[in-house]
Amino acid sequence: MSRLMKAAPQTKDQAIQASVFDVARVREDFPILKQKVHGKPLVYFDNGATSQKPQVVIAALNHYYSAENSNIHRGVHLLSEQATAAYETARSKIRNFINARADREIIFVRGTTEGINLVAQSYGRSFLKAGDEIIVSAMEHHSNIVPWQMLCEQVGAKLRVVPINHDGEIVMDEYRRLLNEKTKFVSITHVSNALGTIVPVKEIVALAHERSVPVLLDGAQAVPHLKVDVQELGCDFYAFSGHKLFGPTGVGVLYGRAELLEKMPPYQGGGDMISLVTFEKTHYNVLPYKFEAGTPHIAGGIGLGAAIDYLSTLNWQEVAAHEHRLLSYATEALGAINGLRIIGTAKEKAGVLSFVFDHVHAHDVGTILDQEGVAVRAGHHCAMPVMQRFGVPATARASFAFYNTIEEIDVLVRALERVLKVFG
Repeated sequence: MSRLMKAAPQTKDQAIQASVFDVARVREDFPILKQKVHGKPLVYFDNGATSQKPQVVIAALNHYYSAENSNIHRGVHLLSEQATAAYETARSKIRNFINARADREIIFVRGTTEGINLVAQSYGRSFLKAGDEIIVSAMEHHSNIVPWQMLCEQVGAKLRVVPINHDGEIVMDEYRRLLNEKTKFVSITHVSNALGTIVPVKEIVALAHERSVPVLLDGAQAVPHLKVDVQELGCDFYAFSGHKLFGPTGVGVLYGRAELLEKMPPYQGGGDMISLVTFEKTHYNVLPYKFEAGTPHIAGGIGLGAAIDYLSTLNWQEVAAHEHRLLSYATEALGAINGLRIIGTAKEKAGVLSFVFDHVHAHDVGTILDQEGVAVRAGHHCAMPVMQRFGVPATARASFAFYNTIEEIDVLVRALERVLKVFG
């Protein structure tokens, strides 16, 4: 995978001719894309909310429940051993996928939200105190704002916010200014869910580390589009969700540097996160199990491993180039529609286009698009501060994946023209 950058406008013919990625073949792997909505072929542009699943992931879930269903780690019988092996193999696949140093740095959680809350409550409540400062940006998802506000209320810390410019880019000079001796933690998105902005996180991490400040990156929107190498980025924590990475819902990953995870207390108590329990004293399990209390989403972890297996079969240079063309073509096509304004015009973007009409609410736009078979997200995208920054109540958001096509963007454009006819 590589960065998706703003490209020179392309015509439809140029975009199709330039593509070497066999999107038609890939679409055959996703059964849901064959269905119709309101009698029209489904055009699924809501990948930022959740991605569709290839048949191999669906088959992996079915195989676990039909042939291996058992609890893990505790059993000595064959099914338990098989399920444990499949689950722990998935952990190894994830470790390799993001280039963590060891499997014990990979913690299974329910999703990005739980991963961030885990760090806020375990690391934050242990090591932050009154007067300390936490830096986030003005483009964060609520999941990377609210947990830190809660922590600030609990320990008396202060939340500091890096502003964004009118293109939807972080103002790096302001970030440098906010970093000071009071800064004790930085938590920043890697790719904005509302704007598509690719944030210069490697530089953000390096500047924080100059002051020995740990950094968490919200990678929910990054892992489907970018090649993520946590060692290259240098981050201390990285969180993402399986369901945006073509895997199941209800499972996600928190990467953490082992030396920090070792110092952090458990986030929850229960089975499997212990090595010895008496009424006088409990001894906690080793990493990563210290942070995985109770029966996990076993099928979800195995399914996420299958999704990573599937992604490894693709040529990600071709995938990145294909998504690049989609974004370029869509930006040009939507930008030519009368009265439509794109929100978020950063120089480096992933496959997200948020837009508004001057006199049509985003929910009305989404409703009419649905009637045309086009699925987009309409609302504040759990990023209300972003909406406030741009002075809009909501946007319609088309978010792309590698199985989308130029022809589908043409369907979107025709559907948006119908919006104009309906509302004048």
